Amino acid sequence: MNLTDLQALEERYLMRTYKRAPVEFVRGEGALLWDAEGREYLDFLAGISVCTVGHCNPEVVEAVREQAGRLMHTSNLFYTEPMVRLAERLSESSLGGRVFFANSGTEANECAIKIARKHAHRRGIEAPQIVSFEGDFHGRTYGSLAATPALATNADLAPMLPGFLAVPLNDSAALCEAVGESTAAVLIEPIQGEAGIYPVGDEALLAAREACDETGALLIFDEIQTGMGRTGSLWAYEQTPVRPDVMTSAKALGGGMPIGACATTPQAGDVLEPGDHGSTFAGGPVASAAALAVLEIVDDASLLRSVRELGAQLREGLLAVDGVAEVRGRGLMTGVGLNEGIDAAAVGASLLARGLIVNVPEPGTLRLLPPLTVDSTQIDRAVGAISDALLSYAAE
Repeated sequence: MNLTDLQALEERYLMRTYKRAPVEFVRGEGALLWDAEGREYLDFLAGISVCTVGHCNPEVVEAVREQAGRLMHTSNLFYTEPMVRLAERLSESSLGGRVFFANSGTEANECAIKIARKHAHRRGIEAPQIVSFEGDFHGRTYGSLAATPALATNADLAPMLPGFLAVPLNDSAALCEAVGESTAAVLIEPIQGEAGIYPVGDEALLAAREACDETGALLIFDEIQTGMGRTGSLWAYEQTPVRPDVMTSAKALGGGMPIGACATTPQAGDVLEPGDHGSTFAGGPVASAAALAVLEIVDDASLLRSVRELGAQLREGLLAVDGVAEVRGRGLMTGVGLNEGIDAAAVGASLLARGLIVNVPEPGTLRLLPPLTVDSTQIDRAVGAISDALLSYAAE
């Protein structure tokens, strides 16, 4: 079956919710992918920050193979060792409280929203409100969708879940004004990913923490894209002046296997009780085994130091490229702002043709999310490809 055959089947059988590039990938190793024609690609998207330890990482593959050969599923009505060990590892490496497992990031955020609302009701708030920043992306289920301002305006999906409010990014005054007696939580990405890699400033983070402390609201960090070493620390909040009460993780957590998690401080860990939330597949043995293997690789001082060093190399190289206006982000989470008038989508298509995979989250931005195991030579190769693509664009 060739690409044309696949496209014909897609046209007939798949809902039209994605615009796929005309490439069929069949194999991956480390930071590299190969298509059905045998062509090699350097992957600087990593499955949208999922394959953080590289494609088909041998340790993750072995953990999955070994666990799948013994036990694949039992449900959450029984114990399995990988799930409980993973909960311990996540709690001890983050906020020290309890963990709820999900199958994805949006589901992890649903859990956080439930915690916030129940916590607020316990404080006597009848109509709890959750405050986010404009540009945040928290998911596509109705709770997380309502907390994602750009998507919540889709009238065809209305009515949205009530009780959500957005303020301009990094506007500390607007945030403080929005947080009041009815606020259940402030839910934010420490670095906005889908918007184009926009970090939240320390002043705004401190304002959020102080406002939550004053009102009794919870501070929730969506670390679905920033977590698991992406920014050069295991969790992005570790490089900020604040600590959240609740944190969500997914994407890179499973190294390619679907898993999400909502972690809390000890104070927020007992809000949900039996019957409040659940999931049939979440925390299953295979996904949990994969996540334990990923954590074993990522939660390593030398690897995290390498992420910071390689991120600095990438930013320095990009800033010297003609056509690049600014470079945003931290670690290996990089947004490349192009000069005014440059069509990022056209540049992205040119890069794919040159064998470099990137993402275009907005018209003037390239998003780079390479595996954390990328090497210095591959960083230089990516910078060179971007430089060549921009020179070619300028010459057209």
